[in-house]
Amino acid sequence: MKALVYKSAGEVKIEERPKPRISNPTDAIIKVTKTTICGTDLHIRGGDVATCTAGTVLGHEGVGIVEETGDAVRGFKKGEHVLISWECIPTARAEARLTEAGWVLGNTIDGTQAEYVRIPHADSSLYPIPAGADESALVMLSDIFPTGLECGVLNGKVQPGSTVVIVGSGPVGLAAMITAQLYSPSVLIMVDQDPNRLEVAKSLGASHTIISDGNAEATIKGLTDGKGCDTVIEAVGIPATFELCQKLVAPGGVIANVGVHGTKVDLHLETLWTQNISITTALVDTVTTPMLLKLALSGKLDPSKLITHKFAFKDMESAYDTFGAASKHKALKVLIDFD
Repeated sequence: MKALVYKSAGEVKIEERPKPRISNPTDAIIKVTKTTICGTDLHIRGGDVATCTAGTVLGHEGVGIVEETGDAVRGFKKGEHVLISWECIPTARAEARLTEAGWVLGNTIDGTQAEYVRIPHADSSLYPIPAGADESALVMLSDIFPTGLECGVLNGKVQPGSTVVIVGSGPVGLAAMITAQLYSPSVLIMVDQDPNRLEVAKSLGASHTIISDGNAEATIKGLTDGKGCDTVIEAVGIPATFELCQKLVAPGGVIANVGVHGTKVDLHLETLWTQNISITTALVDTVTTPMLLKLALSGKLDPSKLITHKFAFKDMESAYDTFGAASKHKALKVLIDFD
């Protein structure tokens, strides 16, 4: 089979790889029909994720068709269309913040940017897709929407009437912004360096969009009576954005970190120690995926609005180049089609 493989820092390549086989009775083999590229994949390509070693097939998002199941798999059978959950969790329990499996796909085991993928713990890592559903849109529910909702909105304690700022208007930041609106904040601010992404944010419901420059802090304080925001969501993963988040949080507020950080950041306790703030970090549990699926299938949520580019799998390396230069290409999510 063909697969997109992490070679070394800065290099990914399509290669011929053996088709995966059932290793455990709880496994399923999925014929991938659509996948995408995550910002986390770019961090891996950049050499920022030490757990992912050279030779790993990348990708943790996608939809596909069940090809084969292990003897212990009860919920799925050959031929069914499924959404792949990026965590591969052994149990679907909300209190399990981290599990024995966690993020494995495209990290510590081969992932979804391939014609076939082995999915551990299939009964709790796959979700059935009904006939007629927009499977391209549902790819977005593998990661960015549950991540934005769980690690950003819920951990950030967004609630009716609260003030929210999201630093980073990439796909995860936009997913956090869209799902934050389920909780009716009074102010919803998006911050980014890319005017195109801010235009998208405005069209999808942001109350204010602000270019990330030396005036961003003053502008946001001006919109919030000088206090800052109740919820500050970091959705980039670099020191400068985490630094800005610390300046934007209101007393008693929450900084919810979503971004993947490859280098150290500074925590300014010399200014924050009296402010009664909280800082949350998390890896998505995907326990909100069933709810998000219901919203998408009912038309209350349209994940397809974040898809800006489409590629055939044979052009996967070009897709990485496009997504890696997102501002130049006005890219949000790129959809990869195997058909």
